[in-house]
Amino acid sequence: MGGAAKPAATPSNASFGHVLNSAFDANPEPAIEPTADQEAAAGLMLRAMIQAAKSDGNFDDAEREKLIGQLGDEIDSNEAAFVQAEMKAPIDVDGLVGQVPRGMEPQVYAMSVIAINLVSQAEAKYLHQLAQGPGLSVDTINDVHAQLGVPS
Repeated sequence: MGGAAKPAATPSNASFGHVLNSAFDANPEPAIEPTADQEAAAGLMLRAMIQAAKSDGNFDDAEREKLIGQLGDEIDSNEAAFVQAEMKAPIDVDGLVGQVPRGMEPQVYAMSVIAINLVSQAEAKYLHQLAQGPGLSVDTINDVHAQLGVPS
């Protein structure tokens, strides 16, 4: 049953990833600059993570390093200053809730859940307050926890 054309052989040392990367190298895409709305959303998510991490009253070096590690190595001086200011600022759940655009409430809640271990009453109280502010339903909260593999 031989009449079918065989695909061209690739060198045995060239992986699919290598071939794909070389195609991108040959045809580089221009960097995409984030919009102001995307920047604001990223700042809001980061603010949610930082406030959650501080919610137990014990914002230690390990938590700081975890948050800074989430940012990667490519943050500029303005972003670093924003993070430092947020780390020093008092927790303001109502202020955070007031900044959340309609429809982003579950994402902000999820970022807060990601940032904590949920082992203290203070953290649970923070999450409860964060969920109540925008009126997240119990089903939405449970869905977030289930998706993240974190007990409700």
